[in-house]
Amino acid sequence: MIVKGLSRQILGAMASVTVAAGLLVFFGTYLAFTILFYFSPWAEGTDNWLTGFDFIILAVLIFLALIVAAIASIKLARRILEPLESLAVSARRIKDGDLSARALPGDHSLGETALLVQDFNAMAQRLQDMAADMTLWNATIAHELRTPLTILKGRLQGMIDGVFEPDEKSLYALVLQVDSLARLVEDLRTVTLADSGHLDLRLQPVRLKDEILRLAVVLDQELKQDGFELRLDLSDAVVRVDAMRIRQALLALVTNARRYAMRGVIEISLQAKDDLVILRFADEGPGLDADIAASAFEPFRRGTRSCAMEKGGNGLGLSVVRAIVEAHGGKVRYAPSDRGGAMFEISLAGPVS
Repeated sequence: MIVKGLSRQILGAMASVTVAAGLLVFFGTYLAFTILFYFSPWAEGTDNWLTGFDFIILAVLIFLALIVAAIASIKLARRILEPLESLAVSARRIKDGDLSARALPGDHSLGETALLVQDFNAMAQRLQDMAADMTLWNATIAHELRTPLTILKGRLQGMIDGVFEPDEKSLYALVLQVDSLARLVEDLRTVTLADSGHLDLRLQPVRLKDEILRLAVVLDQELKQDGFELRLDLSDAVVRVDAMRIRQALLALVTNARRYAMRGVIEISLQAKDDLVILRFADEGPGLDADIAASAFEPFRRGTRSCAMEKGGNGLGLSVVRAIVEAHGGKVRYAPSDRGGAMFEISLAGPVS
């Protein structure tokens, strides 16, 4: 066992040091008194300066010192080894799959050892959180894929059995389900690549005002049909970004508003402030539920109101926005809008001079 072997090594090393120190004190004292006796005038005519009884007393004192040093060494070794042994046991439990194992720090006066145990426990907690997140992701992805796949299988089987006619309307409904699957796969790909630091960005100077205006032209008619009015308040700012990814983030925000916001005004504003470019997206309500406002940008997060108003969303829209913005080195946050709705603020470094 590693810890027992280390214990023997520590105790052996301390015992060796103690014995060496005792012998050094003994012979050093003898040598010092010999030199002092030889050169001191008061020692003339004296046959012997250190008697046998003196040697016995000195030997007893050194022996007692060795006992005290051995006891102190054992206690110190235990203080050092207890947290290390706990660390070794916890590491073996984690290796065997028990991610809940934690090491005990022991004596906090041993600063480096206590910090080592704290770092180990923090690592173990992160591993446990990652495993839990992976389990949740797998279950949620399976749930999200099941609905469109079930519909596709049922419709296609019905067409094969002659229950449904393969007319244009039925085929269009199947295409919508395929689009839903494709969007889910692309959103998962974007979030996963961004979290792993491998999201491919083609950065170049982009006039954000022009990109937003192009997107508005494409979406304006559809938004009007859904009862929304798009208002723009755009300053002229050039930022070094990936134009396609920024459009993807804006489209995710628009789609999120179309699904969950009250019919009314959607306002997009763009301002250059100091060394930042601030892009705000606001609607007229009802905003995010209080239970998810703090974690709105985490994947598959939905509040009770969002679930009730669900219209085909996969719970990844805002996490895609966060992934894209953070990949650009920016930040995104949520706050209630002035009109009682949701306000999403994107901060990007810039503008480019």
